[in-house]
Amino acid sequence: MSYLKEDFTLNMTGGGQVDKAALLDQNFILYFYPKDNTSGCTLEAQDFADLYDEFKALGYEVYGISKDSLKSHEKFKEKFNLPFNLIADEEKILHKSFDVIKEKKMYGKLVKGTERSTFVFREGLLCITEFRGVKAKGHARAVLDYLQK
Repeated sequence: MSYLKEDFTLNMTGGGQVDKAALLDQNFILYFYPKDNTSGCTLEAQDFADLYDEFKALGYEVYGISKDSLKSHEKFKEKFNLPFNLIADEEKILHKSFDVIKEKKMYGKLVKGTERSTFVFREGLLCITEFRGVKAKGHARAVLDYLQK
């Protein structure tokens, strides 16, 4: 399945940018999360960070992505010493492309928010699997287990 059909350029931590061309020649994991510095998102980021060397050993780069600003991402990355970059998708370009904005109940009201989801790509932008509606705890390990099989 091809999610990255349209061209895009988004800012990411470390002063860089990511676009379709930059991703074309790499194996990578793109995980969508709702918000920097919230309990579940912090847990998930730390789990991906703890397993980062194992993902790299398998030839995969990891990218976290949310609607937060680049400034928020930089603080989040620094605070938790994350070894991978975070992509700022404030305009929801990739959120829409991957259809991860869903209605959720928060405090009894329906709101639109990011459904925690992860997509694994091989070179050539080939999506080999997707994990949708996941729970933060143990998710990074589930992705690694999938890749090790």
